[in-house]
Amino acid sequence: SSSSAESLDRLYPAVGSSKPPRKRTTSQCKSEPPLLRTSKRTIYTAGRPPWYNEHGTQSKEAFVIGLGGGSASGKTTVATMIIEALDVPWVVLLSMDSFYKVLTKQQQEQAASNDFNFDHPDAFDFDLIIATLKKLKQGKSVKIPIYDFTTHSRKKEWKTLYGANVIIFEGIMAFADKELLKLLDLKIFVDTDSDIRLVRRLRRDISERGRDIEGVIKQYNKFVKPAFDQYIQPTMRLADIVVPRGSGNTVAIDLIVQHVHSQLEEVRAAWAALASAHQCHPLPQTLSVLKSTPQVRGMHTIIRNKETSRDEFIFYSKRLMRLLIEHALSLLPFQSCTVQTPQGHDYEGRTYSGKQITGVSILRAGETMEPALRAVCKDVRIGTILIQTNCNTGEPELHYLRLPKDISEDHVILMDCTVSTGAAAMMAVRVLLDHDVPEDKIFLLSLLMAEMGVHSVAYAFPRVRIITTAVDKKVNDLFRIIPGIGNFGDRYFGTDAPPDWSDDEDALST
Repeated sequence: SSSSAESLDRLYPAVGSSKPPRKRTTSQCKSEPPLLRTSKRTIYTAGRPPWYNEHGTQSKEAFVIGLGGGSASGKTTVATMIIEALDVPWVVLLSMDSFYKVLTKQQQEQAASNDFNFDHPDAFDFDLIIATLKKLKQGKSVKIPIYDFTTHSRKKEWKTLYGANVIIFEGIMAFADKELLKLLDLKIFVDTDSDIRLVRRLRRDISERGRDIEGVIKQYNKFVKPAFDQYIQPTMRLADIVVPRGSGNTVAIDLIVQHVHSQLEEVRAAWAALASAHQCHPLPQTLSVLKSTPQVRGMHTIIRNKETSRDEFIFYSKRLMRLLIEHALSLLPFQSCTVQTPQGHDYEGRTYSGKQITGVSILRAGETMEPALRAVCKDVRIGTILIQTNCNTGEPELHYLRLPKDISEDHVILMDCTVSTGAAAMMAVRVLLDHDVPEDKIFLLSLLMAEMGVHSVAYAFPRVRIITTAVDKKVNDLFRIIPGIGNFGDRYFGTDAPPDWSDDEDALST
């Protein structure tokens, strides 16, 4: 039709023809925990990989896979299979279905009677798609609209997605915009027989979206099939890989996974280069070390001694934690304040000038510092982050996140008992930044740090305050701090650790 001519300006010229596609499950976003469950494992998509440059941004842009194909061609299933086979923690799945435009009242009425064309390029907010994908590719967090297919409208709440090593973007019009195509590093077209796609669409729209069979068939014949022939099938020529039979083509999926893995090799080694970037330089000015008084030195002697009993280890560790937190609080911003004493005289004092203080512990060892923080900060709010290091890749993975509301307005005390390479701490800082906590309001506290960890954190986040009771110079090949303190979490909780665990990046980043 003539009305479609303007939309074709967004498209590359249509050339050739091809077979139709298959299943598309609804990718309606949910504001539930950011994870993706596969048949083998659960992949957590919150947070982001901690490989950053000196500006605190990712040292390399994310690798973006575009998945195109007709309605119900199986794009989401193929995407899930790719994610599962990749077996990397940093993957984000972004669905084009989230970006349908807000309908006018007249369009709402048309949609209710199955007379609105949702399979036309004009139905999608390409400007928002492009802006969102650009931010994700740069490692930034984004807000994703949540679209309700039963009411044909966006919900009031939005979902937060975070940057990743790999971003999979799927949708019927994934290749239908020139600017969008520039953001895709690998373009995959899922090709499935048209009869299979129709059966899947009938099953999905009736069971999941409350439609009747007559309405689904009417919409398919009037909009879906013509749109596929005019806008979707021609984009097959733009794909780098065509996957016939969708999720049934395991050979094609294996080849795709091999290619993506080869692209990620550089990223996996980036953190080591970052950690060694400033090793010969003086310690940063953002570092504050508790004065090494005979008392502090004596407590370190006790907790570093391998012969120290667990009870004594806990007792003196708690004493050091209390001193560390008191020292950290003295670095918070204060303002002058005059109060009147019981004797009726004025006293020129000081009072905290911020809004609130929130403690965030990096589980599991970081939570041992929470009682000391609560003892000196009345009504302090506490959040937790669980970061687990993958024993095969050495990469820290974010597995759990619980932060108080409005944390962006607080000074945040980020707590972990030991920091060796700094990778886990860097990820935790990045998560706080994703929740809009200003960098200069983050205070990283640790009982013991290695110089490598100090340099890494300060290099990536130069405005984060780093506060510790001691800094050791070396880290061995197993990333243990030398001379160190051993595995803090295991000594504190009385659990045994495998011999190759490191100080702060063991299986629970203690």
